[in-house]
Amino acid sequence: MGTLNINPELDDQIFNTINPLDPEEFRKQGHMIVNFLADYYQNIEKYPVCSQVNPGYLQKLVPNSAPDNPEPLENILQDVKRDIIPGITHWQSPNFFAYFPSSGSIAGFLGEMLSVGFNVVGFNWISSPAATELESIVMDWFGKMLNLPNSFLFSGGGGGVLQGTTCEAMLCTIVAARDQMLRKIGRENFGKLVVYTSDQTHFSLKKAAHIAGIDPENFRVIPTTKANEYVLCPKSLRLAILKDTKEGMIPLFLCATIGTTSTTSVDPLRSLCEIAKEYGIWVHVDAAYAGSACICPEFQHFLDGIENANSFSLNAHKWFFSTLDCCCLWVKDPSALTKALSTNPECLRNKATELKQVIDYKDWQIALSRRFRALKLWLVLRNYGVTNLRNLIRSHVNMAKHFEGLIAMDKRFEIFVPRKFAMVCFRISPSVISRVSTTFDEEQVNKYNTKLVESINSSGKLYLTHGVVGGIYIIRFAIGASLTDYMHVDVAWKVIQDHANVLLIPGSF
Repeated sequence: MGTLNINPELDDQIFNTINPLDPEEFRKQGHMIVNFLADYYQNIEKYPVCSQVNPGYLQKLVPNSAPDNPEPLENILQDVKRDIIPGITHWQSPNFFAYFPSSGSIAGFLGEMLSVGFNVVGFNWISSPAATELESIVMDWFGKMLNLPNSFLFSGGGGGVLQGTTCEAMLCTIVAARDQMLRKIGRENFGKLVVYTSDQTHFSLKKAAHIAGIDPENFRVIPTTKANEYVLCPKSLRLAILKDTKEGMIPLFLCATIGTTSTTSVDPLRSLCEIAKEYGIWVHVDAAYAGSACICPEFQHFLDGIENANSFSLNAHKWFFSTLDCCCLWVKDPSALTKALSTNPECLRNKATELKQVIDYKDWQIALSRRFRALKLWLVLRNYGVTNLRNLIRSHVNMAKHFEGLIAMDKRFEIFVPRKFAMVCFRISPSVISRVSTTFDEEQVNKYNTKLVESINSSGKLYLTHGVVGGIYIIRFAIGASLTDYMHVDVAWKVIQDHANVLLIPGSF
């Protein structure tokens, strides 16, 4: 019998191996992280809203290789404060008015903590029954709050699923529509499939269509006009469809939007859906930003006609106080998704699935693995309640009305399009530019407004983003950060005015 050789160095390494899930160490370090984040929110207004660092800044601050030995969390958090926070654009700052909101909440954070803490992989029901069943319950809850038709709820033969982002929801629905159509017309006609959209539809649709294999030449972008408030015109849609059908093309998919990115325009769902129905076109309704507002009865008229759509999505991580990522997608016909996206390997076979007693959400999405996202949405709904959630959204809308009133009192500015939700689109008025500039045309007006936004953002006091619609540069002021109050709106307006005062001095630009 051979002798046992023991390597002392190896034995020491085994003896000193840490337990990565030691409960007491987790308790200790978890408290440190919560306290760190609480301090961060207490002091968030002290930081420049938009990060002021230069590209590549972090490479100069951190070592060029990972440490061999463990470092205490206290030291790491000091580095976060010194090196990481300066490189963060603070989306939760009350002075963040850019893009669309990514509204956070205590309930959203804690729900995320529970989800990460359990760390289940809920690809099918048997892999974690609660993850599947809570998701289907929460999606029906939310659907009822929106007053969606019963056909979009599990109770009515439809159903909802939590995706990561709008792009994923669009890709899933395009793939479902594609395969549904190809089963009717044959795969040899793939190259004839056409997707319809307006020039205000979110750019993620084009990406989704490309991934789904739609010929880029078959992606129809229908122009909109200011006279029509940049909505997708049903007459223009019909003309585009007629042209395609005469040329032997096959209309497949239409994306209508409730709350477009540039101006929060709302497409006329009823009219668009009626046209789409004539041609067997799948209609997806993208309400990524504004859909959350539709839990308020006064906004539900924007969903008029939704009963004739095939799918509907919104981002709860935008304006529903749930952390990224949490895109809610409802479909009338779940089988359209599952027929296109199902996988049935032997290792995932189980009795509940084979007897069709359960939902397997892996077949409702692109990826196989999935997180327990329903926990955070469940916590948000239960911890705040429908009444409070409505009032939070209304408070943002009322602050936007207030900001709109401030603009109206300063004749140097103009509202570009009527406000519908909690975003105001405005710009320095062309009439003012004509008095302070030696040259005057739309390009010059755009340059002044561009300079104003750049100047404001470089100050770090607030963060704004812009849009270009019909060649016109507009400033977007989106209210939705959870910490924002009227005081912050008033201060933001003062900052805007102060920068405009400097910019509009004759000869200064």
